[in-house]
Amino acid sequence: MGSPLVKRPERKPTFTKIFRWRLPAGQSQAPASVEIAGTFTNWQRVSLTREGGTGAWQIALHEIASHRTHHYMLLADGKPVYDENCDGVAVPIGPLEKQYALTTDKGPRVFMLFAQTK
Repeated sequence: MGSPLVKRPERKPTFTKIFRWRLPAGQSQAPASVEIAGTFTNWQRVSLTREGGTGAWQIALHEIASHRTHHYMLLADGKPVYDENCDGVAVPIGPLEKQYALTTDKGPRVFMLFAQTK
């Protein structure tokens, strides 16, 4: 008699994404901190690291769930800032997203990341 088959949990596809934010042109006052919060961090703030002398901050986030759209925000000194590399903007869903939303002419918005794998 053979041994029973052991079912392993199926590993859901994930990917790594590098987020970068650069001080906007004409702005000379660099923030003390830049953070990201989103559906892939359970809306917990994660600090970006400042790149020496470039005026840019970055972070590589791993294990981001694939095959879905994520919402996120970048925060400079705790205030929402625009991400020129976002995939689009969306109306925030729920109080967690609303607390980080960017104010626009069309109302509050958060950034979108289309998370697909190849």
